[in-house]
Amino acid sequence: MLGYILRRFGQSVLVLLVVGLIAFTMFRYIGDPVNQMVGVETSPEERDALRERLGLNDPMLVQYGRYMLNAAQFEFGISYQFKEPVDSLILSRLPATLELSIVSAIFALLIGMPMGVYTGIYRDSWLSQIFMTLSLIGISLPTFLVGILLIFLFAVNLHLLPSFGRGETVDFGFWRTGLLTTSGLLAVIMPAITLGLFQMTLIMRLVRSEMLEVLRTDYIKFARARGLTSRAIYFSHALKNTLIPVITITGLQLGSIIAFAIITETVFQWPGMGLLFLQAVQNVDIPIMAAYLLLIAFLFVLINLIVDILYTVVDPRVRVGGGSEAG
Repeated sequence: MLGYILRRFGQSVLVLLVVGLIAFTMFRYIGDPVNQMVGVETSPEERDALRERLGLNDPMLVQYGRYMLNAAQFEFGISYQFKEPVDSLILSRLPATLELSIVSAIFALLIGMPMGVYTGIYRDSWLSQIFMTLSLIGISLPTFLVGILLIFLFAVNLHLLPSFGRGETVDFGFWRTGLLTTSGLLAVIMPAITLGLFQMTLIMRLVRSEMLEVLRTDYIKFARARGLTSRAIYFSHALKNTLIPVITITGLQLGSIIAFAIITETVFQWPGMGLLFLQAVQNVDIPIMAAYLLLIAFLFVLINLIVDILYTVVDPRVRVGGGSEAG
């Protein structure tokens, strides 16, 4: 198990180095950092002195090594737009994005898995047909349209939920959260549903298809022949064997939720990393764009590593390392 984790960790480091090279290339060759940091009145001598001080005249490998070393220490330079350290800007927006993503993932799991189990067991019932129709709508509608429809219904017409912002927030140690206030809880409802709706329908359809496949296997027929109750068959045998693909998809979708929260944060003006990244794109703020790319890659790699480790916990038959460890 330890060897497997070390191998996965080595692969993760390699992936981060490649993504870091892409981020460094973006940082180094898309525009001139000196032009972004000085005005038109700056003399050529002052520009050359600044370029030397920033190390932009060093060989590319030296610059890349310095960039990755700084990134490992969570140092990404100064934002061209805000004139502030990028790490402080990201840390100030990170709690909002993580809270929205976690609430969305919980919503997708708590709703999607029961719906998938029900439609897998009672696939011909009228309620299952309604669930399948809703899932088709959830997959088909684009995220921004879902957000606009929710705003129109619950904010404009019914006046039940706020249409933008994060609501009132409080400091909880080093974390600034809105989940401990009434306005914060109300503000997160519509963005979380908007962001988690696609993941919910995906999980529901995956669980349903896996349940239908498992229920047709021989060991389920043998369990019925032994006289086991339907509850034991469905939840102790069938559902347990559907968890491997569910864990995979859920883990990857959690990374996708964080990475692609940009549209939802824009629609609801949610003050998270996605909105910060969009502002950086509009203003060609390369340090923020590169830092966002590296951070998202790190989160994906971390989630994939956790998912791979969970494989062996859920199903001991899974062999790690590309072969049987017993051999």
